[in-house]
Amino acid sequence: MASEIPITVCVDAMGGDDAPEVVVEGVKLALGKDEGLQVLLAGQEQVVVPLSGADERVIPLICSEVIEMDEHPAAAVRAKRDSSIVVGCKAVKSGRAQGFFSAGSTGACLAAATLNIGRIRGIRRPALASVIPTPTHPVILCDLGANVDCKPEDLLQFGQMARIYAQIVLGKDLPSVALINNGTEETKGSQLTQETYRLMEGSLPGFVGNAEGGDVFAGAHDVFVTDGFTGNVLLKTLEGSTKGVFRLLRDIIHSSLKTKVAGALLQSELRRLLTTFTADAQGAAPLLGVSSEVFVGHGSSNAEAIANGIDQTVQAVRRGLAAQIAAVATAPTKG
Repeated sequence: MASEIPITVCVDAMGGDDAPEVVVEGVKLALGKDEGLQVLLAGQEQVVVPLSGADERVIPLICSEVIEMDEHPAAAVRAKRDSSIVVGCKAVKSGRAQGFFSAGSTGACLAAATLNIGRIRGIRRPALASVIPTPTHPVILCDLGANVDCKPEDLLQFGQMARIYAQIVLGKDLPSVALINNGTEETKGSQLTQETYRLMEGSLPGFVGNAEGGDVFAGAHDVFVTDGFTGNVLLKTLEGSTKGVFRLLRDIIHSSLKTKVAGALLQSELRRLLTTFTADAQGAAPLLGVSSEVFVGHGSSNAEAIANGIDQTVQAVRRGLAAQIAAVATAPTKG
């Protein structure tokens, strides 16, 4: 068991497709791995109180409301002020916790964090980033859907923030940063990408130019920047393609006696490969640009993914992700 600097993370007990049961199990796993972790568990009384009674490192934060996945995010945040997401973000703002994790509505987490925790000074729009596994090495993709309509200044800031995140999670002092486009030439793309290219070329360390969608899974660079609409489509395309390949591989393995034998021999390696490319191993995506560390997990997260997401939040707090972004991210020059 690791001995670490004590950190308190607020966890949304009600967020996720299989909440609260899977969240409770994930919290238990996370506590078992990190003796320096304390959890402020936000949720309904019948959920959070029993776990707090079983473990002194769990503090109940009782809420009466839950924001469902299909609700309009901003409207739900305004209407449900006693929801686990809103109350959890307020707990971070007040200093009761140093970070927040939820596998609930991404839009609600974005709205609640922006309104109740606040943006880093000079940041126009917080952005979602994620570690994407590739056959060569993990890469960072940002934005994943927090901002569908962007200005060049926004994309520049996404690159600045994602670069810092890459330094922390990829361990690279000088990560390479590329702009997603429909071609690698400088003159390619929309007005947005062409203007962004010029901004990044002049002010973003590690900028290597444009990259195409196929370069992401190839691991051609360390950080890939785009608007939230494109990033979300790209991410879901990658996830769907990966699942499709594994389904095809499974069908091939079961197609004959010979392939079944081969599949049995490769079973452990195939399982390891599948684990590498599932959301459970990745845990959560950080909301970059918020004044404290906020991570959002997949709604379909299992207990392992919840635990990994909590751990990611803890490690980001310990490494001062938000503080590092505040120190180097610049305010937009126009717009």
